Amino acid sequence: MTDAFPTLDVSDVQRVKAYPTYKPSAVEWIGNVPEHWEVKRLKYSATINDETLPETTDPNYEISYVDISGVDPVRGITATENIVFENAPSRARRIVQDGDTIVSTVRTYLRAIAAIRKPADNLIVSTGFAVVRPRSVNSRFLSFTLRESGFVDTIVARSVGVSYPAVNASGIGTIPISLPPPNEQLGIANFLGRETDKIDSLITKKQALIEKLKEKRSALISRTVTRGLPPDATRAAGLDPHPSLKTSGLDWLGEVPMQWEVKRIKHVGSIRYGLGEPPEYTVDGLPFVRATDIKRGKIDLTALKRVSPEDVPWSRRPQLQLHEILVVRSGAYTGDSAIVTPEVVGFLAGYDMVLTVTRARPQFVAWVLLSKYMLEGQIYLERMRAAQPHLNAEELGGFVVLVPPRAEQAAISAFLDRETQNIDAMIAKVETVIDRLHESRSALITAAVTGKIDVRGSTHDN
Repeated sequence: MTDAFPTLDVSDVQRVKAYPTYKPSAVEWIGNVPEHWEVKRLKYSATINDETLPETTDPNYEISYVDISGVDPVRGITATENIVFENAPSRARRIVQDGDTIVSTVRTYLRAIAAIRKPADNLIVSTGFAVVRPRSVNSRFLSFTLRESGFVDTIVARSVGVSYPAVNASGIGTIPISLPPPNEQLGIANFLGRETDKIDSLITKKQALIEKLKEKRSALISRTVTRGLPPDATRAAGLDPHPSLKTSGLDWLGEVPMQWEVKRIKHVGSIRYGLGEPPEYTVDGLPFVRATDIKRGKIDLTALKRVSPEDVPWSRRPQLQLHEILVVRSGAYTGDSAIVTPEVVGFLAGYDMVLTVTRARPQFVAWVLLSKYMLEGQIYLERMRAAQPHLNAEELGGFVVLVPPRAEQAAISAFLDRETQNIDAMIAKVETVIDRLHESRSALITAAVTGKIDVRGSTHDN
């Protein structure tokens, strides 16, 4: 698969070179700039937040609203919400026009910055954005400059607050930017538009490959926990490669191997709740596993919160034991699950449910919970019955689980461990390539808009 992972580096870009002479910019993150460039504060080249939707707007006026969560640092605006003004949040007020760039001023660590190009007449963005409008600078050049890593890092560094760090829009206007002559601004914008499009196309292809690998992984799990091992793996495990089938008694599930039993989850183990609302988080203490830490079969250890042992109601039995299974009970990831591995033993269960499997192999049941027949065939349908996605212990306990003989459970678990590890390794390899492409993209923008490379001979005006 080596041909599937091309890389790109700034040095590969055609005919890039340095300018003949430079001068100090007096700005640490900009460094030296070409001798004929200027360095000025943003507010001298652009205005910020020029237009606001008035409170007298017709209540029935439909707007296309963009919130912080609808902007990706690379892809720009990825989601809008159509809503009438009367029902719109109070922050839905910023008016934008073609050529503007929106820069997030809240949760600045998300780096939500996007160019506005040929927007719909009713496009309105959150007051959590600063709408930067070019005045004496090329709009496309400015948009790249506002996404330059040094500029964004400065915004993040100036932000105040812990949960929702924010910066004043006026503060963004005081950040310096480097300014080449107008014809060079146009040339740099064209050059970066062409080259970043190439990189973005590669990233899109890699992301599509990841989705295919994830779908392959999901299909493999679902087929194996409902039909058994592939013939070769079955023979290797000393099992019958062509078992007889019987009806499962469930129309949506169809036939299953003859020796498999159809049971409810409550008949293979017990379910308890975690701590619910957490005690106050502390710097030290016991790790506390939240729903956001549970990710399709694994517990993410990178951002765990901690709580003091003195604040824990131990009668709830919150400490996790080996091979127990955490199941998310509410929110966007309702039904997601992860088995407790040795490094997680002793951690505290948060708001979610804990399944202790006693009458089957926990590793096998953990795979079942990740299958489509469980996630889409049962959990999804149940969680959508409520206004907000939600599961309780009774609902989880009532879900159907197929239970093969124990030897086959062990063989299936070992097979899926091995095969999914191979797929996960391929996904990780592609993700590494995507990370490198993002780094190259960022480095290229920085080099061009701060004058570290001279692209005047390698660009064509549009």
